[in-house]
Amino acid sequence: MRILLLSTYDLGHQPFGLASPAAWLRRAGFEVDCVDLSRGRLDESIVRAAALVAIYLPMHTATRLALPIVARVREWQPSATIAAYGLYAPLNAEALRAAGVNTIAGPESEADLVALAETIAAGAPAPAGDAARLPRLSFITPDRAGLPPLARYAALQMPDGTRRTAGYTEASRGCKHQCRHCPIVPIYNGHFRVVAPDVVLDDIRAQVRAGAVHITFGDPDFLNGPTHALRIVDALSREHPSLTYDAVIKIEHILKHGDVMRRLRETGCLFVTSAVESIDDRVLARLEKGHSRADFLAAVAFMREIDLPLAPTFVAFTPWTTTEGYLDLLDTISALDLVSHVPPIQLAIRLLLPEGSRLLADETIRPLITGFDARQLMHTWRHADAGVDDLQRAVMALVGRRITAPRAEVFAAVHRLARSATGHASPEGGESTAPHRARATIPYLNEPWYC
Repeated sequence: MRILLLSTYDLGHQPFGLASPAAWLRRAGFEVDCVDLSRGRLDESIVRAAALVAIYLPMHTATRLALPIVARVREWQPSATIAAYGLYAPLNAEALRAAGVNTIAGPESEADLVALAETIAAGAPAPAGDAARLPRLSFITPDRAGLPPLARYAALQMPDGTRRTAGYTEASRGCKHQCRHCPIVPIYNGHFRVVAPDVVLDDIRAQVRAGAVHITFGDPDFLNGPTHALRIVDALSREHPSLTYDAVIKIEHILKHGDVMRRLRETGCLFVTSAVESIDDRVLARLEKGHSRADFLAAVAFMREIDLPLAPTFVAFTPWTTTEGYLDLLDTISALDLVSHVPPIQLAIRLLLPEGSRLLADETIRPLITGFDARQLMHTWRHADAGVDDLQRAVMALVGRRITAPRAEVFAAVHRLARSATGHASPEGGESTAPHRARATIPYLNEPWYC
């Protein structure tokens, strides 16, 4: 029986969420085709050959892009079973079933997809799936056969202007924290799963053989299990001393695990992404982020001390954001010389309220919600101050028009826009007075972090 695994978007990475279930399904004796629609087109003949089409949905954008794909698959292969799996599949189960999806599985879906394939092969009807299921799996090494080569994916841009081929893996899944805005929380509810070091290292070895000289660890938080993380990076450093990597780590973990952070730097970590979200303590409290503005400032200072660049991400516009608060965010980024660390899209992001979000129970948000947008797959909200919504739209439009411009140039334009919106005069010449590093002095992946 032939199975088609589809990915629509995965932040520019070669999709781990295709490679991992492909390994399980091939081990069970099934023929598997993997198609990454962010790097190619969907071939009608491949769809018609498949008895099962499973679509990987790791994030909001991927899910929105998948809805018309479901319709196309159903048109080309009416008899196929269509499954959706990944973090955002359970969150959007109702919309996906309405679009024509038969079976829903969560992010821990490898064994469920094998069981589904065996059910179909036996001629039995496909189950609806248990969206709340979160099994403990014995992970195996992903199988990346049939995916586009790593050279076609996001690359690491280096300070000297060169680009390095980058791979991607996951050493753990889920998260032990429960930030109220995070889509991981409704599914994992404070739990996380580690992937055995041997499996992680085997996956990295395969990608090194395929040309990778840098690895992104896509764990929601690489230091949810600091001992586990150190075991992996120490082994990685011994086996591949020239290989570099990056990871996602919470501000509170950066401050709590200083010795671990130093070890990451020594073993080839080039930068750390951290979901700071806000520097306003009122907003951080609402989000239950677990850090404060002072913690963020301390983390920036510490990371400078150990010479490990911090790449903060933000949810710049929330129901609690003020125009003055937004200007304070920009002033702080500038004063800390972080302009080159922050992709401009981070200056425009608006709080997303998907189905299942813990924030839907927040008493300050409920009066602002205007409905559920089935096409956008989110609860829409309107800020109490229309000027904040106007500013967000203006910033998003500005960033969208200058998506390939240098970060410092776009930041300066956003800064001027925010100063105008708040009635503050811009410095002479319209630019921030703080010095900014050129963009190329900070290593970064050349596909911006999004959602």
